This record gives sequence, structure tokens and C-alpha cells, in this order.
Amino acid sequence: MTEYTADVVVLGGGSGGYAAALRLAELGKDVVVVEKDKVGGTCLHRGCIPTKALLHAGEVADAARGAADIGVDVTFGGIDPARVRAYREGIVAKKFKGLEGLITARGIRVVAGEGRLEAGPAVRVGDDVYRGTDVVLATGSYSRSLPGLEIGGRVLTSEQALDLDVIPERVVVLGGGVIGVEFASVWRSFGVEVTIVEALPHLLPAEDVSSSKALERAFRKRGIAFQLGRRFTSLSSDDHTVTVVLDDGSELTADYVLVAVGRGPATAGLGYEEAGVVLERGFVQTDARLRTAAAHVWAVGDIVPGLQLAHRGFQQGIFVAEEIAGLSPVLVPDVDVPRVAYSHPEVASVGLTEAQAQDRYGSEAIRAYEYNLAGNGRSEIIGTSGIVKIVRRVDGPVVGAHLVGDRVGELISEAQLAVGWEAHPEDIAPFVHAHPTQSEALGEAFLALAGKPLHAL
Repeated sequence: MTEYTADVVVLGGGSGGYAAALRLAELGKDVVVVEKDKVGGTCLHRGCIPTKALLHAGEVADAARGAADIGVDVTFGGIDPARVRAYREGIVAKKFKGLEGLITARGIRVVAGEGRLEAGPAVRVGDDVYRGTDVVLATGSYSRSLPGLEIGGRVLTSEQALDLDVIPERVVVLGGGVIGVEFASVWRSFGVEVTIVEALPHLLPAEDVSSSKALERAFRKRGIAFQLGRRFTSLSSDDHTVTVVLDDGSELTADYVLVAVGRGPATAGLGYEEAGVVLERGFVQTDARLRTAAAHVWAVGDIVPGLQLAHRGFQQGIFVAEEIAGLSPVLVPDVDVPRVAYSHPEVASVGLTEAQAQDRYGSEAIRAYEYNLAGNGRSEIIGTSGIVKIVRRVDGPVVGAHLVGDRVGELISEAQLAVGWEAHPEDIAPFVHAHPTQSEALGEAFLALAGKPLHAL
């Protein structure tokens, strides 16, 4: 056995792990990252980046189909899965090379192998032990399944769906959360018949009900079918098809089934509990400063209960790095972290839903305004419909923002500032939004809540 030392050992090189490592190195710490696969983790290699590349390919396909409507003669010849895959993998490869360059430039040591936490704190990789003054746990998440549902063959998780080398004719998606609606969207853009099955009453059930309903209207218009309030009960398959049976006895037959029922924390078998870390349903329990129950052991990213988003992992990684360095940073609460589903149309939000705000402050203390993108010139030009909904406290600050429409994910940062800085609509209304832009829709909503609507009643 060989023992190595460092200021900090990071177990896991995904979004939260490498963010912590980069910031620690900036602060003069000697850092070791232990990663069993590739630095960048799920987001870069099997999640955020490759799926958004697919969604862009779908956007181009939809644009080609509709080009004649705006006077552009384009012939749509179909989807070439091999070339789409090459495009997607090329983007991932460039981002991976860039990340590797950053890590090398900052002098961070990367150890390849599966690590296991030990008391001390330390991380064991095979016969070697990497001991740090502090250890940061950042082992990420995995695709969940359902009881009685075995992954394999024609039953896919998002990772296997990315690797499909064919365009199916029919797909059933189990789960109407972010992963489910994104894959449903891209497959529909590729010409696939898609049915989503969601056990709760709405698609994207964690979002404001206005956003969910707007997405459902858009999906109906696109020909994406969905069954809400229905649960999977059983599945059978043969060489060519798979059949899903729902709790009402109905059956859905397709070429493939995508299981998109969320992600679980990757913490099993890694020595966490043996080293003193407390787990609950697999998630690492921490205090408000992301410290675990084990001394000098921290946790970030998807293994910490809450939003499972790459940018939340970035924030937590940077926070822990600065906490270790004694800088007393501020941690943004999950409710103020922006959320985006990159479907067609996109759904973006930050802060409280209207219902959550009413529960917290009382229904009489909350006012909401919903601006329809039909009144926005830029949205009309690019051919999208949707809404901008702002939730405020009466005579008080903005507490939530909810957007539906193509490209609205690019608008959520302004809304995040409004919510995070507890701005009043009256504070924002005097500021000018460029015309014609989609950001004007936010401006119109703030103007209306400030009592002086422009292109709205």
C-alpha cells in the first residue's frame, strides 16, 4: 500500500467535484480528484450537454419542416442517426478537452479508479490511499427504475437512449419530469410517435401549474400524447416491440420504453456510513454548510437532498471550497436556483410557484401576473407561444418567475436577479428592455405588476 497526502481529496469528478477542485486550486490548495470514469461526469458525457445537442438537432429538423411557411425553400430529407451522434460526440469531446486543460493548468492531480471513503479522512483507490485534511464527496447520481421494471433490451434509461443508433417509430416515456419531456420533445422532432405516462396530474409536476398547462397545450399541438394520473403496472416485450400495462388496464405498445422516473444518489458501497457519514434513503445528510457527520468530510451535488442540477453542483462545489479556505461564503438556497427544461417549448423558473407563495405568505398577500408571448414581437417572429408569469408579494418583492416558450431559458438569469435581490416590480419597471427581444416579455410583466402595463391590459 502506498499513501499519498493532499490538502483536499475530492471523490468524484463531475460538476460539483471538479468545481470544488478548480476553486480549491485557485485558493492555493493541493487537490487530488478521484474519478472512476471521465472528469465532467454525467452532465458532460451522458446528460446535460449531449441531450441539449440532440434537442438542437431536433430544433433544426423542425425549422426545416416549417421553412416553407416563412418563404424559405428547404427539402427535409430525414434524420441520419450516425451523423447526429457524430455531431453530439464532437461537442462533448471539445468540452472534455477544455475541462482537462483547465484541470492540468491548475495543477490538480486526477487519479483514475473507483474510490472508497475511509476514516481519517481518506479515499482508498485499490491498494493506494489518498489522505486529505478535508475530503469532498461528489459521487453524483444514477438513473432510477421502477419496481418490477428491468432495464435492458427495449427498456432504456436516458444513457441508453443517447446510444440508440436508430430512429424508432413509437416510444413510451415513463415519467413526465424534465428528462421525460426533453426526450419526448427531441423524439417528436425526429418524427417519432411519443406517449408520456405520468403518475401525477401534470407534466413537470414540480413547476407552477400555469407552466405545466402551457407545456401540455404545446405538446398536444405538436402531437405528443400523454396520460396523466396513470401508473405503470407491468411490461412485456418480444424481439420487435414492448408493451406497457397501466393501472387502468390500458396497454401501450412501442418500439422502446424510456424510464425517466428520476435519479438516485450514487452512494452505495462507497464506505460512507462506515466512515461516519449519515445517509437517508441513500442521500448524504449535511448541515447548512454542507458538512457531513464525519469530521472534515463535505458533500456536494446530486448526493445532497434537493435539486439535481449541474449548476447547483457548481455552486455547492465552489461554496465548499471557499468554506474550507475560511472565506465564509453564502450558499444560494435551492428555491433561488434557476430551473430549465430544454424541451420545445422550454420551461424555465426560479423562486416560488404561486401556490407555494400563497402557502407561505397567505393568498391575500400574493399577486401574480401572466403575460402571454402572443403580445411579444420577437416570439411571434421565431414562431413560439407561451407565457411569462411573475409572482410577487403585495407591495413587496418578486418571489417567483415562471416562463414557457422557445429560448426562455436564456431569460431566467434576469428573473433570478429579481428574486435573489428581492426586487420590487416598481424597482425594475423603469429599466428599458431592448425591442424587439423576448426579454421584453419579462419587462411587460414587471410593468403590469408595477401598475403601468404597456402592451398588456
